[in-house]
Parts: sequence; C-alpha cells; structure tokens
Amino acid sequence: MTDGSDVLGIVLAGGEGKRLMPLTADRAKPAVPFGGVHRLIDFVLSNLVLGGVRRICVLTQYKSHSLDRHISTTWRLSSLTGEYVTPVPAQQRLGPHWFQGSADAIHQSLNLVYDESPAYIAVFGADNIYRMDPRQMIDAHIASGAGVTVAGIRVNRAEATEFGVIQTGDGTHIDAFLEKPADPPGLPDSPEEAYVSMGNYVFTTQVLLDALHADSTNRESRHDMGRDIIPALVGTGEAAVYDFSGNVVPGETERDHGYWRDVGTIDSYYDAHTDLISTYPIFNLYNKKWPILAHPGQRAAAKFVEGGTANQSIISPGCIISGAQVVDSVLSPDVIVETGAVVQGSVLLDGARVGAGAVVRRAILDKNVVVPPGAHIGVDLDRDRHRYHVSDGGIVVLGKGERAI
Repeated sequence: MTDGSDVLGIVLAGGEGKRLMPLTADRAKPAVPFGGVHRLIDFVLSNLVLGGVRRICVLTQYKSHSLDRHISTTWRLSSLTGEYVTPVPAQQRLGPHWFQGSADAIHQSLNLVYDESPAYIAVFGADNIYRMDPRQMIDAHIASGAGVTVAGIRVNRAEATEFGVIQTGDGTHIDAFLEKPADPPGLPDSPEEAYVSMGNYVFTTQVLLDALHADSTNRESRHDMGRDIIPALVGTGEAAVYDFSGNVVPGETERDHGYWRDVGTIDSYYDAHTDLISTYPIFNLYNKKWPILAHPGQRAAAKFVEGGTANQSIISPGCIISGAQVVDSVLSPDVIVETGAVVQGSVLLDGARVGAGAVVRRAILDKNVVVPPGAHIGVDLDRDRHRYHVSDGGIVVLGKGERAI
C-alpha cells in the first residue's frame, strides 16, 4: 500500500454554498460547524492525513477568513518531515480574475504542483461527512493504469440529480459521466439506484496537467472538474471508478461502513446531525482508530446544574445546562440553556444562548444566536416563516448573531 509520500492533496474549498444559507452568509461552506466541535472541512482533512497524504493545499475563495484561520490554527503538521496543510487563496496568477470554477482553481494554482512534483494528485471536496482511507483508492488507481479515478457511491435515483452520475459496464472503467442529469439512469441490478461521484478524484499528475491546459483554452468550458475535466477524460478512455463500498476503515462498525452524506442543503445538514446521536449511531464520531480530528479550544467541561438534563444528545465543552432539558440535539461549545428552557431535536452552534422558559424545536441556531426568555422557535411554523428562514423540511434557521423575536 502506498505511504502517500508521492501524493499531493488538493482540497477544493472555495464554494459559496448558497443552499446552506443563512449558515453560509458569513462564512465559506467548508467552515460551517458540524457535530459539536468540528467543521465540515475536518472530515476530508482527517481522512487524508490519517491516510498518509500529508502535503495538502486547501484552495479557498468565498468568505474564507474563518476557514483560513481554522486551518492555520488547527491543522499543524510536522514541518520537520515536510508535512503541511495550508490554505491557498485565489492569487490571480494567470490574470486579473478570480477562480472561474473548480478546474480553473487548480489551473491557477499549478505552482503548487510544480513545487512538489508529485506522481499523483488527490483532488477531494471539502464538505461531505464520511470516513475513507484514501490509500486504498490511490492503490486502486495505480493498479488500474487510468489517468483519473473517481470515487463512486450508490444513491437513490431521486437524489442523483444533484451529483455527477457514473455509468460503467464492467465496474471499473467509466463509460459515461453525466453532471446533475434531470433523469439519472438506474443501475442494471437496481433500477431505483444510481452510481454517483463523491467529488473525490485521484489523478496521475501529467494527465491532470494536460487536461487542465486543454480546458483553459476552451472558451465553451465552464472550467469545472465534474462538468468538464472528468467528461473529457471519460471521452479519451482514461477514467476509472473506485467503488467506495469496498473501502474499509479501521474501527468502523457494520452500521456506519460506507457512510457518506453530502450536506449541501439545510435539511441534509440537519439530517446528518440526527445520524450522530443515537446509542448506535449511523455515523460514529467516537471511532478512536480513525478519529475525526479537531481542536475544541481551551474550554472547561460541560456543566449541568439545577437539575438540567440532556438525553440522546451531544454536549460540547463549555456548555452550561441550567435547570433545562435538552433532547435529541447537538450543542457546540459555549452554548447556554437557562432554567425551564426546552431544546428538542435541534442543532445549536457556538455561543448560542437559550433564555429561561424558551422552547426550541427542530431548529438550527447559528453562532451567538440569542433566544430571549419565553420565546418559541419551531413551535408554530406558519408564524416562524414570517420571522426566520424555514427549510423545505420544516427546519427553522436563525443566522449568525441573530436575536429571536
């Protein structure tokens, strides 16, 4: 198995994440907090680092300050052995324009590749929830002799419209790649499922360089990895698929094997949190053999006083539950829930405060949101729609620093 020393990791983290508004109104999507003490980008970085890929460039662009700060303060590897995780903002190296797409982001940052001269390049997305040992995918890529290998996973056809859909006859070579088709083709052995791209690619370096240079001169291209680069390599017969279901991670359970969730919408972000909190979770954050790495900061332990309780919930450091009830919820650091309040089926991000007697149900409260004493959130959705953002699935969202009415 490869040790990752001949692989450069490139993480695409410049997306705006419009469908996650208002959580992305003031931050890049990969910087959105998740699961208490993590941010979305911690999942891909943990997978790469634990998998031996320890030269990693994170390409950023949209409202990247909190993301850049998080990477710089949290992801410090050993400089003695040449390991690093570094944020790379758009630098306009090829002219006075920002990144025009994910492929253009890499094309404008090829100095990173030339500096390292890797044999292979792992290009991974920054905002999915999963565990994966990238070495197994890299080994499969090397063995196949392909120019690019795309990680694939089965999903319901109804969900496949949001992804690149892979068609393969032999399970190895990609015959066609359809970016977000309106009517995704089903699988021969399962007509109601489609095989979709996870947004993770392993390239042989020269193949990627040639594809990016060709794409940069194509005026009809959108300069996107999924829409342009991968279909071009499929057309030349250089694309292979890696079946994610065959990836085995140390410490995984039968229940969370092969788990992968795209959190592109408020409802999927909320649902991914519900996957964390059961006794036998669908996704287990407590796998010590393949941990999702994070730095929770210098905070005191969570405190429960005046009969405060939490059940079926994740409570982060610095939280204080004072005479209140928290059920089926995830609380990030420094959340305070005051006497008589009820928080049920909700996600509360850093520093949110729920006042005495307030009720918060099926809601997401962003950083430093204040719910005054006696206020009700998620109790009357018709009323909430006139005050706050309410998702298609009925999740009430209050943006960063907002004060509830």
